[in-house]
Amino acid sequence: MDQICTIAFDADDTLWVNESFFREAEETFCGLLEDYLPHHTVHRELFATEIGNLPLYGYGIKAFTLSMVETILNVTEGKAPAVLIERALAIGKDMLQKPVELLDGVEETLTRLSPNYRLVLATKGDLLDQERKLAKSGLEKHFHHIEVMSDKKRGNYERLIAHLDCRPEEFMMVGNSVKSDILPVLELGGYAVHVPFHTTWAHEEATYDDANPRLLEAGAITDIFKLLP
Repeated sequence: MDQICTIAFDADDTLWVNESFFREAEETFCGLLEDYLPHHTVHRELFATEIGNLPLYGYGIKAFTLSMVETILNVTEGKAPAVLIERALAIGKDMLQKPVELLDGVEETLTRLSPNYRLVLATKGDLLDQERKLAKSGLEKHFHHIEVMSDKKRGNYERLIAHLDCRPEEFMMVGNSVKSDILPVLELGGYAVHVPFHTTWAHEEATYDDANPRLLEAGAITDIFKLLP
């Protein structure tokens, strides 16, 4: 680990709160359609629509909003009153104006690491929204490079590492998602620190081999100091 010179951080639910807002929005949305289907059924329909739309819309609040509108049309068989569409759009707009709530220890961690490591923000989602959150967070000054990816698969990380002109064994990724932040980096031969968030989108759940010597577990982001040499 003494070769590590670049540390990349996921943004949503690693640096600031994100999934909690989606969960709240989902509950509100399911309530809009309670005259048509039970909450759990609407939730299932919405999730299926989101997954089906990922190749077209990618990740983020705008993609989520389009999926809400499509779910309304599907559930109501195209007979939805306009007010339901208006309320779904309002849910999406409200999400885009949520405050940025930094998680405990984030500012301290970045401040302590930045003099000794090249720090990178590596996140995925809608570019405009991620730029908004980063600007509101006040964290931009800590990062040498900011990368908003369309997805977080092995190829995306390969391109990022090549752009940073470093080798995988010099690269460490810190994030809450096993599927997006941990497994692709381990496949490349890099290091990964898993910092769980209390809630995770079902699409981001994955199993992994916790015996991998390049995988490190942290209960909080500040635990990274106990893991680094």
